[in-house]
Amino acid sequence: MNRLPSSAASASPPRAAAQTRFPLAIVGAGALGLHFAARLARGGPVAVVARTAQRAAQLRAGIYVGDMLYRAEAHGPDALPEAEWVIVLVKAADTADAARLAAAMRPRGVLSLQNGLTEDVLRAHCGGAGGVALVAQGITTEGAFRDGDRVTPSGAGETLVPPGFEAVAGLLSRAGFRARVEPGIAAARLAKLLVNLAINPLAALFRVPNGALLDPPFRACLDALVDEAWPLLRAEGLALDEAAAHARVAEVARATGTNRASMLQDVLAGRRTEIDAITGMLLAMAARRGVAVPVHQAVFTLVKLLERG
Repeated sequence: MNRLPSSAASASPPRAAAQTRFPLAIVGAGALGLHFAARLARGGPVAVVARTAQRAAQLRAGIYVGDMLYRAEAHGPDALPEAEWVIVLVKAADTADAARLAAAMRPRGVLSLQNGLTEDVLRAHCGGAGGVALVAQGITTEGAFRDGDRVTPSGAGETLVPPGFEAVAGLLSRAGFRARVEPGIAAARLAKLLVNLAINPLAALFRVPNGALLDPPFRACLDALVDEAWPLLRAEGLALDEAAAHARVAEVARATGTNRASMLQDVLAGRRTEIDAITGMLLAMAARRGVAVPVHQAVFTLVKLLERG
């Protein structure tokens, strides 16, 4: 997922003066955003909002996504098109900026497919009176990573969207994604959080692809994180029993076996990670309920040390 600059935080980002109204736009030109955009673009126009005008120009010149040279219909934050639907795929810390950009495109709806639980922030900055009426967070377990100047898709997952986003699910399905509307999206988001809690920090700490976490010596750590998080997430509304929780994490790790988790990509690139939006979210839940989660606390501390050094 991509970061946006602080300059994107203007109250009313300008739109391009003479642009087609796109059926779909993606805010976030990181590996996952470009993976989605490149596949969706095979079936129709897709706008990509990059972090700067310079980056947008680079994407218009072309970038390899898998084996395909993809010339994105890319825009900087200072020249936004209009769009019917907007998918947000940026780092959780950049949600507010991305929401303002999304709202400026005057869409029917804004859908987050980010890590963490970002729906409240998204709604606060692009919903409300006079804002976008339909704002929600779905989930995706698709995988992609940046390999030099190339984006490498690395695992076919599933994308779930909330009711109201049937049109987006249709666009995704026609592009070949496994996508569907999920009425119980709140529980599904907690299941995705569980997956991120287990896989992302360990991949970053051990610097291994997702699939390696299923083998010794990493598997014991993976299981310990699931064991500790499951009761807390269950109390918050997770619909999986304990065995199903372990199976879900293993299934995603296996399906995205060659993927470099986003937190690993951030550590390797010297960027700030999403540990606050992922493990930090669990620590806040634990504090609210008076529950100790020492394994997650240790992982959180270690990843924060990596960020500093």
